[in-house]
Amino acid sequence: MQSYRNSEPPPPIMEGAPPPEDMRVPFIDWDRPPWNRWAFQRVRQIVPTAPIRKGVRVSALPADADRLDDFAWRGRNGEETRFARMLDETYTDAMWVWKDGRVLHESYHNGMDARSVHLLQSVSKSITATAGAALIDTGLIDPAAPVTEYLPELGGTAWRGATVQQVLDMTSGVRFGESYDQRDSDIGKMDYASGWKPAPPGADVTGWPGCIWDQILQMRHQEAPHGARFAYRSIETDVFAHIMERVSGRRLPELISDRLWQPLGAAEDAEITVDRAGYGLACGGISATLRDLGRFGLAYLDGGRVEGRQVIPRRWVEDVRQGAHGVFDAPARAEFPRGAYRNQFWIEDRGLARHYCLGIFGQMIFVAPDAGLVAVKLSSWPEATGGGRLMQTVEALHAVARL
Repeated sequence: MQSYRNSEPPPPIMEGAPPPEDMRVPFIDWDRPPWNRWAFQRVRQIVPTAPIRKGVRVSALPADADRLDDFAWRGRNGEETRFARMLDETYTDAMWVWKDGRVLHESYHNGMDARSVHLLQSVSKSITATAGAALIDTGLIDPAAPVTEYLPELGGTAWRGATVQQVLDMTSGVRFGESYDQRDSDIGKMDYASGWKPAPPGADVTGWPGCIWDQILQMRHQEAPHGARFAYRSIETDVFAHIMERVSGRRLPELISDRLWQPLGAAEDAEITVDRAGYGLACGGISATLRDLGRFGLAYLDGGRVEGRQVIPRRWVEDVRQGAHGVFDAPARAEFPRGAYRNQFWIEDRGLARHYCLGIFGQMIFVAPDAGLVAVKLSSWPEATGGGRLMQTVEALHAVARL
């Protein structure tokens, strides 16, 4: 069954009591089309999750949003495109745009509403790292220190000799296959280790990791000198998260709650998937509401401040906007020719300090300090890496930035 746009009639996925067998979300493919259009808003019904608690204080966020549906621009091909068309063609579940002190757009699609949490995929990386910034700021973690200073067990892995900063920047030389369509790739085995997926049909899973920590310990092959080049490796976020847990003595959901979600003034609890060892999947397992992600983006726009309080260390925010373009690999250069990657954030253009949190299947937070712009987009693309949908969205946001 193919996926469907918001402008098309949706199939009755998981409707009925009970739903018919052909409309039940298959465990092995819940994050694939068309099932992801239902599942990304209901992860807790599929895999175990732990709460990331909000606090008592909620930071103010205007609710009187406009809509950009009729906003039009001419793309690189010269064709005029409207915002509403972009939202439909990119399988949008929710979209929020802030510019120059007001909300320009807030919309919900595909059954989502303001209180719905949505899977963030790798936007989770930026949130996890931001919570870790507080531990760096207080001296509990030194980015220049070797990973093995905090996790000595990794002395027998390919992270031996790598620094915490290299893990944050994904410039360690660890070999990790990030092929989303191969169930036996390293990222495929991560689906199994995290509890996201059962064993693939017919696969011999002897020796496969039983949890994320087990998988980290199995990464023994180094393909490049540490620090020599960037290569996207989701598991690096989980190495950093295990460092966070080790130095604090606390589990990741509690850390994110105490160090970020409560100080941010989030209005709703977030959640994170947990594996068989109770570990929260830092690299992609967080779900949150659209507006709370807007609060996160606004904090970065304001140098880490929320209602005058320094919530994210200022030095960290400034450091996020930097990054070594020279180590960027070819796929990254194709999308961001003047970009970089730093502290689990994508930098579009170092000269403009514009940065993104990005997740597969169309998750995005965009911060453009030069334009006073923050945008959040939650989606359920029919393919992991978008087939041009990312740049279609980026083009729309560039047009909004020029307003």
